[in-house]
Amino acid sequence: MTLSTTLPRPPMTEDAAATGPAGMPPLVLGDRPLSFFEFWPGWAFYAPVALAILGFIIRFRGATLPTVTNPSFSGGGFAGESKSQILTHARRHLGDLVAPFITYTRRPGDVALEAARVLNLLADAGLDFPLVAKPDMACRGAGVQPLYGPEDLKRYLRLFPVNAELILQRMIRSEGEAGIFYVREPHEAQGRIISITLKYFPYVAGDGVRTLRQLIEGDPRANALSSIYLPRFRDRLNSTPKAGERVRLAFAGNHSKGTIFRNGNALITPQLTALFDQLSQKIPGFFFGRYDIRFDDFRRIQAGEPAFAILEINGSGAESTHIWDARTGLLAAWRDVIYQFYLVWKIGAANRRQGAKPMSVLALWRAFRREKELTQFYPPTL
Repeated sequence: MTLSTTLPRPPMTEDAAATGPAGMPPLVLGDRPLSFFEFWPGWAFYAPVALAILGFIIRFRGATLPTVTNPSFSGGGFAGESKSQILTHARRHLGDLVAPFITYTRRPGDVALEAARVLNLLADAGLDFPLVAKPDMACRGAGVQPLYGPEDLKRYLRLFPVNAELILQRMIRSEGEAGIFYVREPHEAQGRIISITLKYFPYVAGDGVRTLRQLIEGDPRANALSSIYLPRFRDRLNSTPKAGERVRLAFAGNHSKGTIFRNGNALITPQLTALFDQLSQKIPGFFFGRYDIRFDDFRRIQAGEPAFAILEINGSGAESTHIWDARTGLLAAWRDVIYQFYLVWKIGAANRRQGAKPMSVLALWRAFRREKELTQFYPPTL
């Protein structure tokens, strides 16, 4: 596995920012930088999905079957799951393909002492800056920040809720990122890939004249997402980037945090499918979920090489995020999301028949509520 894990690279050139990492198609925004439903309120987009889920609950006779879709994941990876539990389980079977990390439960008290404890844990684990900090229990990129040194660590700890657990993971400096969605029904000998999402990180280029605010507001897509970008850069908005300086607008590879998603399903190859099937079948009790990976050259992955690092594995609550490609139609997006939930309930029902015991409705509600309560207190996503 060949990956770039060095200190931050120099700013990308305009050509590199437009083309993306090797093996990824050029990013062309066209006349429609956002789809008309891309940032609808959740209740509006997911209303038909909720109706479909009600049908699956009746059909498969179980409201909490997603909690056994992946019997070895906490709660199946549906809601309130521990990212570190899933990553530890995967690392036990996949080794160094999973980017190394530590976990730490934020304690009350002096932040400097907290940071010293964390630095000792990092040293014991052979980890050093730069790192990625994120909550152990969260979704949609909540609370994700890069840490480049001890002062960043102290700032993050200061903002993190007491008695909640966080993850500090080695930062993979490769520019390429993708979500690979794998599914295998328990009776099947081989699994399949149902979705690939390619992620492009947006930049604005300085001209030595306009402020960062003006650059953001002058870009059609960035301006459409100014409610995300402007608060993120509130301390830099009046600064003037030098001519040729590129300012990256999003760090976390999450659509809701401003990263650009593209449908990569046309890039699925038999070799890529065989690779992820082989890896997934090494993880006991894993049937459904999305790998979030970083890489230098997607063509090597298409050829069946494990030339990537796994950042996360999302379980039964994962989404086929290719639907957030601005070129995707609303009906197609609904179709794909409803199909994935059909598989969630179908696989959960099959695992129940084999003896897996779903969580109670009350336990699932408590897990979901705990996650939502914590999310409002996490540090801002960068």
